[in-house]
Amino acid sequence: MSRTPLPHGSPIGDDGRSGPLGRYAAERATGALRGPDGCVYLHEGAVYCVECPAAPDLGARLAQAGRLSPEHWRHAAEAAGATHQGGQFLLRRGWLTRGELEIGQLSALLDAACFVLPPASGATSFTPGDVHWLGVIRPVGAAALLDAVERRRAQLDRLDTWAAADGAPVVPLRPERDGHPPLTGRQRWLLAHADGVRTPGELAHALGQSAFCTLLEVRRLAAAGRVRLPPALPRRRPGTHQEGRRARDAAAETTVWHLPDPGALEITDPDVALLVRLRTALEENL
Repeated sequence: MSRTPLPHGSPIGDDGRSGPLGRYAAERATGALRGPDGCVYLHEGAVYCVECPAAPDLGARLAQAGRLSPEHWRHAAEAAGATHQGGQFLLRRGWLTRGELEIGQLSALLDAACFVLPPASGATSFTPGDVHWLGVIRPVGAAALLDAVERRRAQLDRLDTWAAADGAPVVPLRPERDGHPPLTGRQRWLLAHADGVRTPGELAHALGQSAFCTLLEVRRLAAAGRVRLPPALPRRRPGTHQEGRRARDAAAETTVWHLPDPGALEITDPDVALLVRLRTALEENL
């Protein structure tokens, strides 16, 4: 089975650690590593923020969860100023708890990293000292992040046969026979929100959910015959700028969906246990 294309067609095992991210991590550099698919922010060699048009950022996730309004998110960005302490501003105002901020940021970071890493050497630029306005919340070692991305990409590789669903509208289908494998809660939820127009990436932005996990579940649904596959669709790597722009436009036209309990941020990302372990390991090593 062919490997799902990664950014610039570069397997993580080949250049993820010897490429630009690994080099700046080894140098304990602080700054922004920009590539065609997004931007990676480092603090003393560790990654603390990843931005990518293909994946909803923390602000979008919080807004769709009903936990923090877009106005409060913008206010924090404006208040960060030259000190780049937007995250601390959110905590001081009591708008988020530290646990919500840390786990939410780690979840958004990992999701975006799946579409950005590893960057190819010839397509990147590094700006020393460039800092994200949110500030350093909970940095993750570059090697640990690359390992997590590699495990996720391996999951997608196993469903490469159904990659045509990546850029197609999600159109639910009724099962053709009895005894069809039962759907998971996430799959039922995605099908309930699929309107036959939005792609997996657009659904993720509209619902404030993990873009990678949405893509993975749609491939699983395609494999189970629960969503329609296009008859002939050019293969396109998930996370291209064109798809990201369409997703942002669709999200802007979608009303905010609120979780039943707006008093706590619910993160449905199945890799949240990994994120908690990463944070625990980092705390033990500090």
